[in-house]
Amino acid sequence: MSYDGKIMRRALARFDEDKQRRSAAMEERRRRLYARIPRLGEIERELSGTMSAIITSALSRGTDPMPAIRVIRDSNLELQQERRDLLVAYGYEADYLDEEPHCPLCRDSGYRGSAVCSCLQAYYAREQIAELSSLLNMGSETFETFDFNWYSTERGSFRRSPREAAERNFDICRDYAYQFSPRSGNLLLFGAPGLGKTFLSACIARVVSENGHSVVYDTASHIFAQFEAEKFRRDEDTGSGADVERYLNCDLLIVDDLGTEMLTAFVQSAFYQLVNTRLAKGKKTIINTNLVPDQLGQRYGDAIQSRLEGEYELLLFIGEDIRKLKKERR
Repeated sequence: MSYDGKIMRRALARFDEDKQRRSAAMEERRRRLYARIPRLGEIERELSGTMSAIITSALSRGTDPMPAIRVIRDSNLELQQERRDLLVAYGYEADYLDEEPHCPLCRDSGYRGSAVCSCLQAYYAREQIAELSSLLNMGSETFETFDFNWYSTERGSFRRSPREAAERNFDICRDYAYQFSPRSGNLLLFGAPGLGKTFLSACIARVVSENGHSVVYDTASHIFAQFEAEKFRRDEDTGSGADVERYLNCDLLIVDDLGTEMLTAFVQSAFYQLVNTRLAKGKKTIINTNLVPDQLGQRYGDAIQSRLEGEYELLLFIGEDIRKLKKERR
């Protein structure tokens, strides 16, 4: 599982803010309690003094420090017991002033060895969903709200009716989302506009993000613009280089509206680089387009068509434009 550096930096900032907020709340708790029970503050200062005394004794030369350390240790234990007794006497829990870590697994470091702890993963998932929500309607677009009633049951010239095609596509996308792993495949969602391609992509993005994988969504036109900016940039501050790295290395990339961008030789080359690099790295991609595979081949070349038809599962969307249907029924 890889992490998007841009999202992880935001997650770490939120993680540290919450840790500092908890620490400040504990300091305020101590301040109020010491004002009410001054002896508690005295005990705290005496405990700090015993620790300094232990260090001084341990560093003493020419004498055995252990007897002095034992005396200091016993004094320390007595002070701790007095603190517990005072708290209980005033109606508090004995451990009321003990600052326990919010996460017992990593003790609020965010890492367990070299691995990201589940607590930091949760922050990462929330930040990633927030990032995706700025581009997709992540609030209402879920598998549970997908409405099949907008699809006709008439087959017409197709083997399946629009409703049957939608049910098949929905099942494949839902399974893809909940079973996503490095062994997953790639999806090409194609068909006329307004048939649910972006909706189902948003559903997948939410589930895969919540499960801790790095997900990047963007339109094809913006992706290719970032590739072009990366090629011609004059300094390191444009941000295009970092974005291109995200496109190439995230666990799941969702490319929306492929085929609506202005076609140039550079776009053809950038698209080939994107598809080929992600296949070589074993990274997963979902592409949404209004074009059928043959049209994609004519537009981007035979090599791209071969990779899309050979390495992607093809999901055809058919029916009437749902956006128009909804507008007509208002």
